[in-house]
Amino acid sequence: MEGRAQSAYPDGISEEHSAPPRGLTRHANPLSLGLLGLLIVLAFAGVLGGQPQPTKTAETGAARIEVNSPDVIRNGEFFETRIVVTPRRAFADLVIGVTPSLWRDLTVNTMIPGAAEESFADGAYRFSYGPTEAGAPLVIKIDSQINPSLFGGTSGRFIVYDGEAAVAELPIAMRVLP
Repeated sequence: MEGRAQSAYPDGISEEHSAPPRGLTRHANPLSLGLLGLLIVLAFAGVLGGQPQPTKTAETGAARIEVNSPDVIRNGEFFETRIVVTPRRAFADLVIGVTPSLWRDLTVNTMIPGAAEESFADGAYRFSYGPTEAGAPLVIKIDSQINPSLFGGTSGRFIVYDGEAAVAELPIAMRVLP
């Protein structure tokens, strides 16, 4: 150690390294803060999903169908669809039809109440609930999940049948975000 000056700093470190930084070198990038702020504003505006959805309705002389389900949802999320069918006349066999395109890449976990019979005919899954009196609403709760392979969205129709005759239908669409 003779002939070498003693320093208060370890080897390779000088007084320059301990000086306070000048400018924005030690601060967050304003662009990243702006992007985070934009995402927060979009989320609060409901653009990214998670907001209450209005009930969609279709009415005919035979029945009224109301469906409440998300318009915008994120991939992998669980969600609930509520369907209320109110017959305006007695039905010999109240049947709810769902087009396969609506449930493409979805997993339906539960449907309450369960249908007396389930089938597929004329391009729709059909769920038969039997005879129904005029004015007696049928309320169905369906719990589902978006499969990871679904991106972009899905659309289809709920159809109300009296036996084999379609009496009302309601188109539904969901936008699916990553």
